[in-house]
Amino acid sequence: MSEPTPAVDTPRAPTPVLSVSPVVLPAPGRAVDLQVRVSAPVTGTELPILLLSHGHGPSNHLSSSNGYAPLANYLAAHGFVVLQPTHLDSKTLPFRSSDHPEAPLYWRSRAEDMKRLLDQLDAIEGAVAALAGRLDRSKVAVVGHSMGGHTASLLLGARLTDPHDGTEVNLAEPRIEAGVLLAAPGRGGDVLTELAKRYSCFSTIDFSWMTTPALVVAGDKDASAHLTVAGAGWHADPYFLSPGPKSLVTLFDAGHGLGGVSGYDVAETTDENPARVAAVQRLTWAYLRTALYPGDPAWQEAQDALTGAASPLGRVESK
Repeated sequence: MSEPTPAVDTPRAPTPVLSVSPVVLPAPGRAVDLQVRVSAPVTGTELPILLLSHGHGPSNHLSSSNGYAPLANYLAAHGFVVLQPTHLDSKTLPFRSSDHPEAPLYWRSRAEDMKRLLDQLDAIEGAVAALAGRLDRSKVAVVGHSMGGHTASLLLGARLTDPHDGTEVNLAEPRIEAGVLLAAPGRGGDVLTELAKRYSCFSTIDFSWMTTPALVVAGDKDASAHLTVAGAGWHADPYFLSPGPKSLVTLFDAGHGLGGVSGYDVAETTDENPARVAAVQRLTWAYLRTALYPGDPAWQEAQDALTGAASPLGRVESK
């Protein structure tokens, strides 16, 4: 059986990618040093930097720097230097069941991991000789899926309340110019399940501070019933509850895996669909390309390709 033809065509010729892992960065005060995968095109200079935050998912290795190859490979092949940390909630590490106050999600540590990457770009260049002198440190973006989307929202400006002292937590990262939230958690309050209410990072999230430009991608079949009673629309909250400029892509018939963004042919994807993954790849790249390089037509071209197809995979709205 032939695979479905992507509704969003592949833009510009991809280049070969080099990938180095693990790059180990010192992280004083963290339970372990920070392990990172670095993926980059083998050619090119003044390359923009993309921080990619994995989800909290049930698999053993996708929730680490070893996952999300469909996104990491595509974005690197189209000009980004992709940095993938292994957060403390990864199942490759023994900390989900720890008595640490942030366990099992490590919402603050996750955001701090991303800041460490930007703080240690010299060390990353030193560890990956092929990158030396090729980074454009003025062009930084973040992408996150699921819990990684929550991490990205905090870096883009969303705030929450510290459960221990009641203070407002602001983890916004001014070096990040744009972001993409894939199947990210939505608002708190009475739309949360009893499970989700246990975690302050969900119950007190405030998107009204998320001012950095962002694309929110949500599947219209992603009910996430273990976390919310609001249905699939919950994942669009970061768009509707934050100030512009923002864009929202709603993917038709898509579940939480958005077709399989966390890995190639992974069992935990309930809506496996290569065409849908191709659309997410293209839209993510195009949005960030135009956000970092105003005037680049990539984002408009990607929207036109998505919505103009004979059988569109989704719809787009912006504010």
